[in-house]
Amino acid sequence: MPGTLAVIAQTVSATLFAGYGVHAVFSASMVAEFKRYGLGRFRVLTGLLQVAGSLGIIGGQFYHPLLVISAGGLTVMMALGVMTRVRIKDPLSAAFPAFALAAMNLFIFLAAL
Repeated sequence: MPGTLAVIAQTVSATLFAGYGVHAVFSASMVAEFKRYGLGRFRVLTGLLQVAGSLGIIGGQFYHPLLVISAGGLTVMMALGVMTRVRIKDPLSAAFPAFALAAMNLFIFLAAL
């Protein structure tokens, strides 16, 4: 049985990634943002993977390996997000949300092992 902090982290992660993933797929502002990252062709895939990760975090409550895979995948995705922000020379403050989500999902991943 996961601890209370892990359950809170899973709930926050699933909620944020569901919202951000839908936003990445359907928002016109995200088209420009992904072009700015130099990753325009990966916008829809990124959004779909975020929604899938969110659903995996939820589904992982019923099938544990799904939680491990989803949290691990979201950790890697957000680590890449931090590296992208550094690569395009955004202020470090712009990378903080991705860093925080990477840390949160790393915690979920490690707690799920």
